[in-house]
Amino acid sequence: MKHVAILVPQGPCILSSVIGAYKVLTTVNNTLVSRGKKPFFKIQLVGLSTETALYNGLFAIRPEVLLHDAQKADLVIIPAIRGDMPTSLKINQAYIPWILEQYKQGAEIASLCTGAFLFASTGLLKGKKCSTHWIAADAFRQAFPDVKLQPEKIITDEMGMYSSGGAYTFLNLMIYLVEKFCGREMAVYCSKVLEIEIERKSQSPFAIFVGQKEHEDEPIKKAQLFMENNVGNKISVDQLSEMFAISRRNFERRFKKATSNTPVEYLQRVKIEAAKKSLESSRENINEVMYAVGYSDSKAFRTMFKKITGLSPIGYRNKYNREMAVN
Repeated sequence: MKHVAILVPQGPCILSSVIGAYKVLTTVNNTLVSRGKKPFFKIQLVGLSTETALYNGLFAIRPEVLLHDAQKADLVIIPAIRGDMPTSLKINQAYIPWILEQYKQGAEIASLCTGAFLFASTGLLKGKKCSTHWIAADAFRQAFPDVKLQPEKIITDEMGMYSSGGAYTFLNLMIYLVEKFCGREMAVYCSKVLEIEIERKSQSPFAIFVGQKEHEDEPIKKAQLFMENNVGNKISVDQLSEMFAISRRNFERRFKKATSNTPVEYLQRVKIEAAKKSLESSRENINEVMYAVGYSDSKAFRTMFKKITGLSPIGYRNKYNREMAVN
């Protein structure tokens, strides 16, 4: 029997990631029992207090065991946390030495969505791959620059350390773990019973590029806004640096520091985000959309679109266009 500790973070945590992880593992156990076999997982909710209230007191989680009484685990699951991250990490810092000790004793660790922030705070992810919700990617990079963030990934797996992308993609990681520990047949069965799409590999199609503007470099903010307001025009880095009277080298350095993107990368993402919105809502053909966002080379447009979203422009339209969705 594999002992699983599902942590219950203090303060705002995502209730669904606690319940969802518990549900997938209990589905495995119930299935095995129905087949005349023993449960595979011993699951415990491990908390810092006897009750954690969530969503203004509408819900509460009552952990079975407090951290200081928790047994040695084979698998530690860190659910998603929310709210102000520095505050959330501070009130949950008691988990950090415990997670480190569990890993040292052979436990595997899995973070769900923004649980990656607490996981990375242990230092275990230094130089390792990790994913989190795409909307938290910039904040994560700034907080943990020594972690190899891969926000396009649904799942990462390295040296007994796992992470999932954003929101309900944690269900894909749970099915992945079921396959690893209980075999493919059980993973497929659980995916069917719980109606979780198996084999999803990327959260890129879900990402919305909003740009990183939570910085104090005003000329760079103005450059970002200029790009966003002139998406159909040809814009060069030289033009931008001259516009704001900054040398090209210094402009590129400041832009990268402020936004986590080079100016060229930022402009490409702005253009593709505009193209996505057109494909979601308009009847324009692919070439019309391409020209409207400033591309003239169809191959270059399709290549960049797929690189950023994981889908071709046609595939994206088929998936997200509102008219096609109801027909």
